[in-house]
Amino acid sequence: MPSQRVVLWRHGQTDWNIENRFQGHSDIPLNDVGHRQAERAAPLLMSLKPSKIVSSDLIRAQQTAAALAKISNLAISIDAGLRETHGGNWEGKTGAQNRAEDYERFVHWLDGDDEPAGQTGERRSAIADRAITAIESALTEDVGTLIVVTHGGTARCILGKMLEMPMTQWSAIGGLSNASWSIVENGHHRQGWVLVEHNAGSLPEPIYGEESGA
Repeated sequence: MPSQRVVLWRHGQTDWNIENRFQGHSDIPLNDVGHRQAERAAPLLMSLKPSKIVSSDLIRAQQTAAALAKISNLAISIDAGLRETHGGNWEGKTGAQNRAEDYERFVHWLDGDDEPAGQTGERRSAIADRAITAIESALTEDVGTLIVVTHGGTARCILGKMLEMPMTQWSAIGGLSNASWSIVENGHHRQGWVLVEHNAGSLPEPIYGEESGA
């Protein structure tokens, strides 16, 4: 059995998600669909027997976390280290606008380089460092399952860092749908963290035959 589990839960839908705007540090709330997504996901996550909830300080993450806190009676710890990427000059603009206005920089950033987002924003390496620090602070020995309520870009950086992937490969990790999650566990047959679910809206099933090479 795994000794610890980290669930990276992306916030529910916002109007800016629908408009394909770079949200970054902009404090955009959930829309009605986003609230319903969080409320649907929360009972499923309860089945993982969460020990602790830690959330980004941005309102869309806190509102998502509140759906689980309500039914689990767990308090929400807030950590700004779990915020989304600061988008610099791209923040608040649509993907089409950023391609039109800053094509080379934007496309190279999407491909996974470590330049600051939007020229004046954050580097992926810095995002990974602050987010992992937040998780390590929350993941004390008495925590079996840690629910981390965060953002799509930040979750990708966390996964890349936790799985010890080269940064140039982080862009190969698919995105998270709103209010979906990824799960990493330790205590498996290898040292370090193992990705057991990605972009899930259901609960993990046993992987039979893994050690036989099936």
